[in-house]
Amino acid sequence: MKNIKLLLWLPFVGMLLFLPLANRVEPYILGLPFLLFWIVAWMVLSSIILTVIYRFDPDNKGSDVE
Repeated sequence: MKNIKLLLWLPFVGMLLFLPLANRVEPYILGLPFLLFWIVAWMVLSSIILTVIYRFDPDNKGSDVE
């Protein structure tokens, strides 16, 4: 769990480095063009990744506010 903050690179890589590969209209997923679906999917995944990092980061132990 020491390197849990390295997960912060995943949204950056997914959104910026692989965006040219996802820059197309077809296939439509959930009625969205593929590029829009790619961006929405990474927004959702980024939230999940940030939640995982917050839960497992040792710096956040004992900082719960009541």
